[in-house]
Amino acid sequence: MSNLQLRVISAVVLAVVTLGLTWLGGLPFRLLCAAITVLIFYEWTRMCRPVAATGLGLLPEALLLIFVGALVAGLPASWLLLLVAVMVVVTVVVASMRQTSMRQPSTGQPSMHQTGQWDASGLAYAAISGLSLALLRDGDHPGLVAILFLFAVVWATDIAAYFVGRAVGGPKLAPSISPGKTQSGALGGAVGGVVAGLLLAAAAGAGNLAALGVVALVLSLVSQAGDLFESWVKRRHNRKDSGTLIPGHGGVMDRVDGLVAAAFALYVIGWISATADHPAQGLFPA
Repeated sequence: MSNLQLRVISAVVLAVVTLGLTWLGGLPFRLLCAAITVLIFYEWTRMCRPVAATGLGLLPEALLLIFVGALVAGLPASWLLLLVAVMVVVTVVVASMRQTSMRQPSTGQPSMHQTGQWDASGLAYAAISGLSLALLRDGDHPGLVAILFLFAVVWATDIAAYFVGRAVGGPKLAPSISPGKTQSGALGGAVGGVVAGLLLAAAAGAGNLAALGVVALVLSLVSQAGDLFESWVKRRHNRKDSGTLIPGHGGVMDRVDGLVAAAFALYVIGWISATADHPAQGLFPA
């Protein structure tokens, strides 16, 4: 089986499973978000931790499991956000304390404090990703429309950027981070994302299409920025892919980097418009 066939089959299976759990919402979708959170952190640590970095033991993993349990249990947003902040602070403080108490020779390897900073960043990145998706979906109709709107914008951005970039070419977008991306592709992706978002919003009967068009543009740009951010992390640690879990696609982070960045942006926009616990209601009033 060719790599292209593997990519197509994997993409179809992932889309079917994701859309099915999105439709169900509630506990099934929160479990999906929990799985995404765990897999993002797993791949992050495999990329960012040096082989010899064992000074923190399983503390970051234990903290993440506490967060995942809270996410699945459906705790309010205020508790989840507080938990994320506590996880990050505890990880940085413990790493700093152990760095101070241990006299580490200069080996050229990252120090325990540096490793702790990467672990803390990974905890924040993974937890905020799962939290944003779970709270956007919630269990009501506005939540379903919000997630489908997010999917439409991000997926259309990826597809349009790929094909426009290949067809038009031109100057590179960020050659030092991701040499394959072009400015024409970024522009085409933004246009595609806005069109797809508006089509989804119109089909769902939303009345605030002008505002949602602006939101779709923001999500498309943030999605592309999230893709570049993950590319920077991989390049920083000399990795081509975040993992090998998805046949033909690499790791989970390689597939959801733009999605989780855009999900956080949409969550914040919805939070400003409504509440932290029900952000979708500010975007797609029932």
